[in-house]
Amino acid sequence: MSKQHPGDEAVTDQIAHFLQQIGISLDEFLKFEHADAFQRSKSWKAQLDQPLPLQGEGIEAVVSELRQTVIPNGSAVPNPGFSSFITTGATTASTLAFTAANIASPQRYMGTAFNFLEEKSLEWLADMFTIPQMKGVYSSGGSVANLIALGAARQSAFEKIAIDPAADGVDRPVSIYASEECHHTIQRSAGVLGIGRRAVKSVACDSMGRMQVEKLQAAVENDLKQNILPLAIVANAGSTNTGAIDPLTEIGQLAHRYGIWFHVDGAYGLPGILDARIAPLFQGLEFADSVIVDPHKWLGASIGIAATFVKDRDLLLRAFTQEPADYLEGSVDQNSETTPSLEHSMDDFGIPYFDYGVELSAPSRGVVVWAMLKEIGVEGMRNRVVRHNDMARYLSDFCHQHNHLEVLCEPTLSICCFRYRDESINDLDQLNQRIHRRLIRENKFMPSTTRVNGQLAIRPCFVGARSEQKHAEGMLQSILRIGEQLVQESNT
Repeated sequence: MSKQHPGDEAVTDQIAHFLQQIGISLDEFLKFEHADAFQRSKSWKAQLDQPLPLQGEGIEAVVSELRQTVIPNGSAVPNPGFSSFITTGATTASTLAFTAANIASPQRYMGTAFNFLEEKSLEWLADMFTIPQMKGVYSSGGSVANLIALGAARQSAFEKIAIDPAADGVDRPVSIYASEECHHTIQRSAGVLGIGRRAVKSVACDSMGRMQVEKLQAAVENDLKQNILPLAIVANAGSTNTGAIDPLTEIGQLAHRYGIWFHVDGAYGLPGILDARIAPLFQGLEFADSVIVDPHKWLGASIGIAATFVKDRDLLLRAFTQEPADYLEGSVDQNSETTPSLEHSMDDFGIPYFDYGVELSAPSRGVVVWAMLKEIGVEGMRNRVVRHNDMARYLSDFCHQHNHLEVLCEPTLSICCFRYRDESINDLDQLNQRIHRRLIRENKFMPSTTRVNGQLAIRPCFVGARSEQKHAEGMLQSILRIGEQLVQESNT
């Protein structure tokens, strides 16, 4: 047994054993036969709410408590009946790859296989989504992915007027145009980039939640008359609310005509392009200057993996480059004229993703995407996307045929917005809110709610790799049962 630091207890010699034990507990958790964590919160909080330990208890005690107390009281997110928010549990391939990276490559840099797979997996994603002319960078999620894309847009817009905004700042009012259905991370990105949240101009949508191009053009023309610099147009390729896909070709042509950066937010919906039935809705991506997608959504990656693609990655370098640091640049032979040949993984940083975004320290994310695509390929991903879209269509068809169900927005992707109705109930919003809360507390089927054209809707979004047709069917039957119960209670 190798000598370890005090308290380590030869972790490296026992890691396979402990991972096996944790794996057994995770397999048990994934049966979802346990109650929700909140129902037992008094017990596990009492167990975990302990003072800071002055003396360690050893790795066996840690693993034991993880297995007995922490894992059994985990999140509902990986449950195949969970369809609330656009996040999901990681697939097995993702979990294994992420674990491997945590140990074998804690950072994504240097001349390693992990750094190589960072770029190779980005190339695979670009090819799968038919944006091969773009280069990418991974980040922690859609929030940062949108920030990086809009940082490139800011750099591009101001360089056209001979200003370096990353170095010298922004010296005039600008506008970012996004639909009413855009994700709120667009406003936050504008705030972080020094543009200002109020610089995001909201463009009206049609009844299906798609940006109205004529309203967009009017907003651009109005700003130009006021000498406001148009910085970017943001289009949805699958909105969070309803899965709406904006008219990308028309918006892209308008952006090209006015010379405005065209950004496509496909964090959730871009994988929908794999479904041949709706692939034509993604025509217009060729006009995009930047596109984002979150593999930790529909693709089933571990949480914390998003990708930003841009046509010109040098813009990212100029927008996010760090000032040189002696302890970094001075520690490698990168770009050295005196040492042209590299002999060690630490002779070179590899692709400098730290200059393409906002993270210096960052995990190896590409190996996770690589592992998932290596396991099931494009066809496996396509089958999953089609299955989930079919589930949303099934809900819609069922609702159209049932007297007590009503579709509020026809599904485009894997989201279906509908509600329960009964002629004896005046306040259908309140009724559906009560149905939703009772459904969630049964801990089997867990959609979210939203508002569509002013009406409250039950909103399942199917993205989980473990979610199947039976979960859509079971949810509908539960909603009908609960709805009938609540109507009876209201009328007695």
